[in-house]
Amino acid sequence: MKAKYLSLGLLFSLFLAACGGNGQVETLIPVSEKALGDTSSVFYADFASYPVERAHLPIGVFDSGTGGLTVQEKLLTLDEFDNITGKQSPDGIPDFAGENFVYLADDANMPYGDYDAAGKSDYLRELVVKDALFLLGDSYYNLALDEKPDGRKDQVKIIVIACNTATAYGLGDIEKLLQRSGTGVKVIGVINAGVRATLADMDPAKNYAVGVMATPGTISSGAYARTFKEIAAQQGFKGEIQVVNQPALGFANAVDGVEDYVKPGIVLPRDEYRGPKLGKEEGDINPSIMDRYNFNFAKGEIVYSKMDGEYSRVQLNSADNYARFHLVSLVEKHRLSGSKTPMTHIILGCTHYPYHLEVLQETVEYLRNYKKDGVYIYRNVIAEDFKFIDPAQYTAMECYSLLRQANQLAMRPEKGTLLPYISIPAYGLAVENLDKNGDLTYDFKYGRVVGTEDITTKAVPFSSRYIDQSTIDRMARLVPESYALFRDRL
Repeated sequence: MKAKYLSLGLLFSLFLAACGGNGQVETLIPVSEKALGDTSSVFYADFASYPVERAHLPIGVFDSGTGGLTVQEKLLTLDEFDNITGKQSPDGIPDFAGENFVYLADDANMPYGDYDAAGKSDYLRELVVKDALFLLGDSYYNLALDEKPDGRKDQVKIIVIACNTATAYGLGDIEKLLQRSGTGVKVIGVINAGVRATLADMDPAKNYAVGVMATPGTISSGAYARTFKEIAAQQGFKGEIQVVNQPALGFANAVDGVEDYVKPGIVLPRDEYRGPKLGKEEGDINPSIMDRYNFNFAKGEIVYSKMDGEYSRVQLNSADNYARFHLVSLVEKHRLSGSKTPMTHIILGCTHYPYHLEVLQETVEYLRNYKKDGVYIYRNVIAEDFKFIDPAQYTAMECYSLLRQANQLAMRPEKGTLLPYISIPAYGLAVENLDKNGDLTYDFKYGRVVGTEDITTKAVPFSSRYIDQSTIDRMARLVPESYALFRDRL
């Protein structure tokens, strides 16, 4: 059956969608303007030919790296609904059975959390829209040296932003783009889903303290605190909700093995390290509470130097130790605040963090049993019924509900597919813009400007050429359903 495409009448509606309720034209960022109206741009998207019948199209998911596969895994394994009636009642069948997926790991441009600190939040917004445009498009590059994206893929029927930082900075831009596109495609992000899940676990009449562990970029955006305030008000909450933020510098980077934050095999501190440093300011590794971090000093997971028997430099050198440091820092911050409200939840505000959930849980128990001068100093700080919130579960549920309401579920009898793509540096970049591993240098990555036609990275199919063995092993262990669908490509 031939696909139906947008009519000229629907095209006219794109003009009407450009105006808000006050009659003023909504502001779009440059790359969105190009996608919608500049046919000479490499970012132009021919939305007029977007399929109207979209149920057969895949679900699009993107993240700044492979960490977003935790969200993809939830989409593949979710069983919260009856597939026949749509009611929220598990039926033993995955809710997205028969659905196809396209996943993009924007690995070449990560970590997203560093753009705001570098004064480049505008460029981050552009990157996030480019991620969406890739999923909305029908082509990809086979290799970095390809001049044109000659590979062909399906467009998507919904976009899931698996990245908290991307949601915080770019969700609004994607929503505006999609509204103007006239395609009917929707977008959802992990922040709102995580907040709704946390509030659903609360009594609206009581006071709560909630921790948020996220990238510095996500925290500085204020997105979680703002979203808690908005949704709690909508739901009629009367109690106070304290949001305790922990900008987890380097945690996601360490999970992805970025050398600025972790470097296997070293035994001494190094000058190029960008992670937390020794000190007594907020965000520092505080030497006076070193025993509370419960760091693993084996196998070079911490490197340090001493002077006169005291630590002079300390550098984290494993993702597990980043997890320990940031969790203890968050709980200690709440303890020192003097709040009488115990912390009931911590939202894992980055898709990379659930990979180290076991270490985080162990650290909570360690703190519960930690004594100072014979006193359990954290038992009144951490609630008895404390839990971690992984927004992935609730993002998947929201995605299902939206597709069900729009009658967009595929309902295929056969098993679905997962086509994963990863961004890599484009061929032909100046040698000084690449490091010894062939990745973008920090200065080049965070020095780019918005509005150009430059193609500095390209999305290509997953391959062991671009993904190291430790990451492959981690995916096989922690996201087995996803891995099973693409392992033959590695």
